[in-house]
Amino acid sequence: MMPVELDHVCFYVSRGAPEADCLAALGLTEGRPNQHPGQGTACRRFFFANAYLELLWVENPEEAQSEVARPLWLWERWSRRGAEACPFGVVLRPARQGAQVPPFPAREHRPPYLPQPLALHVGLNAAQVEEPLLLYFPLWRRPDSLPAQNRQPLEHGAGLRELTALRIFGPWPTPLSPAMQAAGDTGAIAFRQSREHFAEIGLDGERQGRRADLRPALSLVICW
Repeated sequence: MMPVELDHVCFYVSRGAPEADCLAALGLTEGRPNQHPGQGTACRRFFFANAYLELLWVENPEEAQSEVARPLWLWERWSRRGAEACPFGVVLRPARQGAQVPPFPAREHRPPYLPQPLALHVGLNAAQVEEPLLLYFPLWRRPDSLPAQNRQPLEHGAGLRELTALRIFGPWPTPLSPAMQAAGDTGAIAFRQSREHFAEIGLDGERQGRRADLRPALSLVICW
C-alpha cells in the first residue's frame, strides 16, 4: 500500500469559528485564517510541525451550494452538522514526494482556489454525509517544510509539536463505504464506533498522559 499521512483534519463549526477560543485557551497558537473563493467557505487554523486543524464554516451559502462546490457536499455537511451529518473532514497526502494515486476510491476535483495543475481527489463517499468527507491532496507539504517567510506559527504552549494520532468516533453505518474502509486501512486514521461524533487527536505520542475534552464547544478531545 502506498504510504500516506495526515495533512489536516477539518471541523465544521459556527460562522466565524468562535470554537477556536477553546483551543487558544489551551495554549495553542492560531495561524493565519483562510478563505476558499468559489467554494463559499472560510476557516481558522492551528498548525503543528506535520499537520494542522482547520475550523471551517460556510461564509457564502450560494457559493457553497453551487455546481463548483457540489462534489464536496459542503453545504449539507455544514448545515446539518450535529444532526445526521458527520462534522469532520480528513485530508491525506503522500508520505513522500511523487505519489499521486489516492488511497481510497475517489474522483478528481479542481476547486477555483487551487492553482493549475493541482487537484484534490474527493472520496466517492462524499454524498454519504453520515461519513467523514475524505480528500487526498497529492503533494507532500509538511507545515515545517515551507520556506520561513511562508511558514505558519508552529510554537505552542507546553512544547506541543506534532500531531501523531487521529481517532474519529461516530455512529458509523454498517457496512462502511469502500472509501471510508480504505481510508481507515491506511493507518493514518482510526475510525471507531460511538453514539456521538467526536474526534480525538494525539500530540507528541501522548507521552505526558494528559487529556483535554473540549466538548460541547468543539467535538474534540486532545491527548498529549
